[in-house]
Amino acid sequence: MLAAAGTGLGDWSLNPPLVLCAVLAALYWIGARRTVTPERKRRAQRWRDACFYGALAVLVVALSSPLDGLSEQLFWAHMIQHVLLLLLAAPLIVISAPWIRLWRCLPLHTRRWLARGLSHGRRTAPLRAAARFFGRPAPSFVAFSLVLLGWHIPAMFDATLRSSALHALEHTLFFGAAVMFFKQVIPSAPLRTTLAPPWRVAYAIGAMIVSWVLAVVLALEPHAIYPHYAHELTRPGGISALADQQLAAGIMWVPGSVTLLIVVFVYVHRWLTPSEPGNTRAARLASEH
Repeated sequence: MLAAAGTGLGDWSLNPPLVLCAVLAALYWIGARRTVTPERKRRAQRWRDACFYGALAVLVVALSSPLDGLSEQLFWAHMIQHVLLLLLAAPLIVISAPWIRLWRCLPLHTRRWLARGLSHGRRTAPLRAAARFFGRPAPSFVAFSLVLLGWHIPAMFDATLRSSALHALEHTLFFGAAVMFFKQVIPSAPLRTTLAPPWRVAYAIGAMIVSWVLAVVLALEPHAIYPHYAHELTRPGGISALADQQLAAGIMWVPGSVTLLIVVFVYVHRWLTPSEPGNTRAARLASEH
C-alpha cells in the first residue's frame, strides 16, 4: 500500500483490485452486448448497469485510491474502507444482478463445459455444497457477523496491517460475505431468497445490531485497542489514537447503518402501501425474480 505520509489526491495505486475491476467492467460490457433486453425492461436494466459500474467505482475508491494509503495511519480511514466494501459496494453488486451478463461474456462452448463441471463434476461437489449452505439465510447472517466482528479483534486487525496477503483476504471475505448477506434481502435474479418480507426486515435489523455492537465497543473503550494505531507517531491531522478510534466508531455506527435502514424502510413502506387490484403475491414474486 501507499505510504500514508505521502498520500495525496494523485496517489492512486495500479494494484490488483484496480486491474480486477477493469477486467470485470470489460467482461460485463461484453456480456451486455450478447444479451437481448426487451424494450419494456431497458430502463430498469440501465439502472442495474449503473449500479454495477458504481459498485466497481466504490471498490476502486476503497482499495486503490489515496484512502488505502491513509488507512495505514488513521483507523477512521480504514473503517471507511470497510463500510464501502460491506455496505455500499456489496449491495450495489446485488442490486445490479450482473450474474447473467458476466456468464454470457464467455464463449458458448466454455459456458457449456463450465456448466457441466459445476453442476455435475465430482471435484466441484464441495463448491456446490458450500454454495447451498451459505446461500441460506442463517449461515449467510452468521458468516456476515463473524467476518465483521472477527476481523476487528485487535490481534487479527493488526495482523492484516503487517501482511498484505492477509489484508487482501480480509477485504475479500468482507465483500464476499456481504454479497451473500444482501442477496437474502435484495432481489438479484436469477438468485433467489426464501425470506419473506417481515424476515428481511428482521434480518437487516439484526445486522445493524451486530455493527452497533462493534461501534459501541470502539466508542466506549477508554484507550486505543489497536497497537498499530496506538503506536503511530505521525498521525495526519494531529488527532490522538483514542479520538481516531472514536471517529471510526461513529463511521461504523451512522454511515454504516444507512444501507440497512434503507432496506428496512423499503419493506416497511411496502407493508403500509395498499395493494393495487390484481397485485397478487405471485405477481410480486415474479417482479422480484
